[in-house]
Amino acid sequence: MNIIVVGLSHKTAPVEVREMVAFSPNDIDKPLGALVALEGIAEGVIVSTCNRVEIYTTTRDIEGGTARIKRFIAEWHNLPYELIDPHLYSYHGESAIRHVFRVASSLDSMVVGEPQILGQIKTSYGYAAEFRTSGIILNRLLHKAFSVAKRVRTETSIASSAVSVAFAAIERAKKIFDTLTDKTVLLIGVGEMCELAARHLMTNGVQSIIVANRTVERAQNLAEKFNGTAIGLDELFEHLHKADIVISSTGAPNYVITPKELAKAINRRRNEPMFLIDIAVPRDIDPAVNELDAIYLYDMDDLQQVVASNLENRKQEAEKAELIIADEISQFYRWIATLELTPTIVAMRKQFDELRQTELERTLANWKDAPPDAEQRLNALTSALMNKILHTPTAVLKESGKDDDNRTELYIDTLRALFELRL
Repeated sequence: MNIIVVGLSHKTAPVEVREMVAFSPNDIDKPLGALVALEGIAEGVIVSTCNRVEIYTTTRDIEGGTARIKRFIAEWHNLPYELIDPHLYSYHGESAIRHVFRVASSLDSMVVGEPQILGQIKTSYGYAAEFRTSGIILNRLLHKAFSVAKRVRTETSIASSAVSVAFAAIERAKKIFDTLTDKTVLLIGVGEMCELAARHLMTNGVQSIIVANRTVERAQNLAEKFNGTAIGLDELFEHLHKADIVISSTGAPNYVITPKELAKAINRRRNEPMFLIDIAVPRDIDPAVNELDAIYLYDMDDLQQVVASNLENRKQEAEKAELIIADEISQFYRWIATLELTPTIVAMRKQFDELRQTELERTLANWKDAPPDAEQRLNALTSALMNKILHTPTAVLKESGKDDDNRTELYIDTLRALFELRL
């Protein structure tokens, strides 16, 4: 039995295509049922996220199974096959196992090391288990993928550093302040980056947020999302001293905050430190404020340097993760190979025994003067001869399953091809 992966991701398809082939979790039982009803498809799991749609299946017919799954994706969504085919990739055997392990471990994600994909795969597998479309092989594959992902996170630091500007800002804030739980954040502007950084800060314990904007109504709309306070930009310097963390992104042509205003705020704070994040281009905060005591200013270039450094660190950790995956693939592939041992041996012995019985019956039918015990003696003779002939290939097959190489699969495929074994 072969494992097949067919799908597309952010690496091969734009979001417009990914949206068209996405599967809704609300009625996932229908496509799962249709998937395993396809000719030659034994098991099936559908993984559908914003960045990827993948189908994991088992089949004895690699080429035919792959083609049928590709057609299934197009037909299920009423799309021309020619539209999605250029974006699809497929893997089988060891490559399929490696791909699933890498996806679960977040090595194939848009942001390497992000934790969401593992939860998404667990959810997808849960649906397949609930609707009984996964079996012994995919059950084992997915559980192994979960343990591999856990091992990668335990034995590497792949997810320990920020790789987005917003996360990098939070990382800096944590180094400046012992805790964020009692801190106040001032957002200057209502852009997407400001909102994202604010969300991360709230997740990390910040409870008080002030939103300042030229249009007070827009400030109120954003402040409501965080149960915060809205002020007009003309009120900024009345509230600046309250902020422990300032995030600014206004698009103003000139500096919004200068050393003069900030010096007054620091004086009112009795030199309590302030962390300023300037994510505006052109900049909102005069870099000369760095000369003031207790001021920590980071602009986009500073944060991008943090991100670049962390990305390089993740790259090095990803290399360690690939070694872990290679080790786990070897173990899993041996298990897959041994699954095929017993049915192959049984099929081989059955086929040889059928040939033996046929020839024995033909011989006896043409033997006019056969003694009474001829059938018994010939049956014993041919059975012993067959067992001796099959002993060595059977022993070699069983022994190969204990090794780390791919001999088992090679021997099984050769036997099936040479003797046209029917499984």
